[in-house]
Amino acid sequence: MVAGTVLATGAFAQPFQILQDRNITVYYSDSLRPAAVKTIEVFPKVYEDLVSVFLWKLRARPSVVLIKEREQFLKIGESPLSVAFAVPEKNLIVVDYSRMVAGPFRFPVTFKHELCHLLLHQHIPLSSLPRWLDEGLCQWVSDGIDEIIMDQQHSILNRAAISKDFIALSALRSRFPRGERELILAYQESKSFVSYLFSRFGKKRVLSLLALLATNREPESAFQETFSTSLENVEQEWHSQIRPAVAWLEQISYHLYEILFAFAAIVCVYAFVRVLLRKRSEGRINEDDFS
Repeated sequence: MVAGTVLATGAFAQPFQILQDRNITVYYSDSLRPAAVKTIEVFPKVYEDLVSVFLWKLRARPSVVLIKEREQFLKIGESPLSVAFAVPEKNLIVVDYSRMVAGPFRFPVTFKHELCHLLLHQHIPLSSLPRWLDEGLCQWVSDGIDEIIMDQQHSILNRAAISKDFIALSALRSRFPRGERELILAYQESKSFVSYLFSRFGKKRVLSLLALLATNREPESAFQETFSTSLENVEQEWHSQIRPAVAWLEQISYHLYEILFAFAAIVCVYAFVRVLLRKRSEGRINEDDFS
């Protein structure tokens, strides 16, 4: 492990300490040295997990920049909702570490998500890797951790399923929308659809799709060859598969209080009838019981 100091320029414009070993280089401000050490320590396990899934290895040593202040991160982040992002062309990961200690995010899985982006882009040309597939795979492999803050209690995907107001995957091929609701929906759709591919076709065939994309194949053509059906057909199957279950659960959540009050009323009526029947059997019913 080697340490040093570098003066960052451009977007960062501040001095960073450097910590590196043969696997990774970490740039950090003074107070984040423990986080830098942790990054180097967790890398082997995170990397091993990715290799075991995709059967690919990194072709170059990645760099990680740990940002201490949220305000500084927001100046360079793609979205105000993001907590980390990858820059594949620079083999770089940038993390808002303040959210790793004060928010709902766990650093190892967030790190795995971003490292997954670097791994995929080192093997698949940008023109052959749809954005929805890139983001969906990285969410799937990192146990669902997302780059952005999701409102898990009120899934936008659930609402889109009820109203049939999905964003078409073709519209998510090269970029995601900038609006907050649409951006979150794009992430949730990507995660859900990729999960559906794994459950519907199995890991082996999904990896076959990635292998074709790695040869610079056009995504729709590679999809057709791998799954013997079009992307549009599978997308419609996915819509049909998630809509009934999601709609049922969402309707229950929307009317939960009414359901609970109705259940409580039924319990009260049942208890009252039980008392009346018991009194009748004992010959103790009087007019006060009905007043």
